[in-house]
Amino acid sequence: MTIGLFFATLAAAMIYILTPGPAFLALFALSASRGRGAGALFVAGHLVGDILWGTLALAAIVGVNQLGPMLFEALGLFCGLYLIWLGIRAVLSRQAAGMAVVGANHPLSAGLVFGLTNPKAYPVSVAMFTVLVGHYSGLLTWDMAPLVMAVAFVGFILADLILVAIAGLDLVRRFFLRHGLIVTRVVGVTFVLFGAKSIGDAVASYRARA
Repeated sequence: MTIGLFFATLAAAMIYILTPGPAFLALFALSASRGRGAGALFVAGHLVGDILWGTLALAAIVGVNQLGPMLFEALGLFCGLYLIWLGIRAVLSRQAAGMAVVGANHPLSAGLVFGLTNPKAYPVSVAMFTVLVGHYSGLLTWDMAPLVMAVAFVGFILADLILVAIAGLDLVRRFFLRHGLIVTRVVGVTFVLFGAKSIGDAVASYRARA
């Protein structure tokens, strides 16, 4: 594994966790009402889903890479469009997402169920890894996949620690309860930017081959 691939994988895993989305909003809503301990239990359960969807995302990227660059470019284009669609929906939202406290009495099991059943987790994880690891697609093989996933796991843990620490701050808890709609719309802008980058990379790769 090259240094570039190592840091790209680490960054992709951390950004996948840190980029606001349904789990991000649920964590902040839970932490706002129950405190940092409940939030930590929630992300501990959710980590199981992160590992599952992250593994499937990397497997898809490696598999597409083995079949040729055109399919990898198509994957980047599709994921970019999907992220932009999610982003536009969030920007145009009239109410804050995730404000309802999810599983307040059982945060660990709630996080586990949330992580395993979130329908957006797989395409978003594919999109994030495609955007940041796509430049190293030529290095990705099935033999290297376990090592890449181990690096991604470290990224998941680091990002979860950062989120729990921030979500438990009194100032952040008060801000989220008062301005949840603003947070939701910032989520949308972030997704649109990542989607645009994914599409741009796919188009640039196709033009380079053409």
